Amino acid sequence: MEKINIESTPKTPSINFDFEKGVLEIKGRSIPENSIEFYKPIVESLEKYGSAPSSVTTVNIQLEYFNTSSSKCILDVFKKLENIHKGGNQLVINWYYEQDDEDMLEAGEDYQAIINVPFKMIQMEE
Repeated sequence: MEKINIESTPKTPSINFDFEKGVLEIKGRSIPENSIEFYKPIVESLEKYGSAPSSVTTVNIQLEYFNTSSSKCILDVFKKLENIHKGGNQLVINWYYEQDDEDMLEAGEDYQAIINVPFKMIQMEE
C-alpha cells in the first residue's frame, strides 16, 4: 500500500501512514469543515490495511484540539484499528498530551474505555 502523507493546515491535522512499517501518525488540530470527508480516505485505507497488516502496528496520536465531529471520525479510525487488534496482530496506540491538558488526557482515556485496544498515555514535556 502507498503511504499517506497529508500536510497539516490550521484546521486539519497532518496524517502520516507508512503501511509497510506499520506506523500511523495523526498530529495537530482537527477542526475541518467536513470531518467525514477529511477522515473518509483514512478510514478506507485502514480497512484495506486491516486485510494484511504489519505484525506490529504503532499508532501515534498527538492532537492539540479536536471538535465534536472529528471525535466521531477519530472513533471510526480506532474501530478499524480495533479490528486489526482483534485479528491477533500487535497494536499499540500512543496518545500524547500536553502536561497541563487534562481534557486531552481524558479524551484518550474515554477512547480507551470504548475500544478494546491498549493505549499508552504519554505526557509531553513542555
